[in-house]
Amino acid sequence: MRSHGKPEIFNSDQGSQFTSEAFTNVLTREGVVISMDGRGRVFDNIFVERLWRNVKHEDVYLRGYATMGELTVGLTAYFAYYNDVSWCPTSLCA
Repeated sequence: MRSHGKPEIFNSDQGSQFTSEAFTNVLTREGVVISMDGRGRVFDNIFVERLWRNVKHEDVYLRGYATMGELTVGLTAYFAYYNDVSWCPTSLCA
């Protein structure tokens, strides 16, 4: 909160790191509303989790970007490819 300010709402899963009294007491003391996903709600994020897994394994780990500038340019190119080309068989998109 010192670095990025106080959020109005903190949403998390029900992992022990987020449910501990030490963690929740800080949020409560600061007046932050705590919102936790229900059990089994992990599936709500499955598409985003799969996307970021692909991004890491198909681009970030392979290219080993050294700076944020390189990462920004690289991810821009990756997502252009991902959104325009990767999902569509050539015969259907030509």
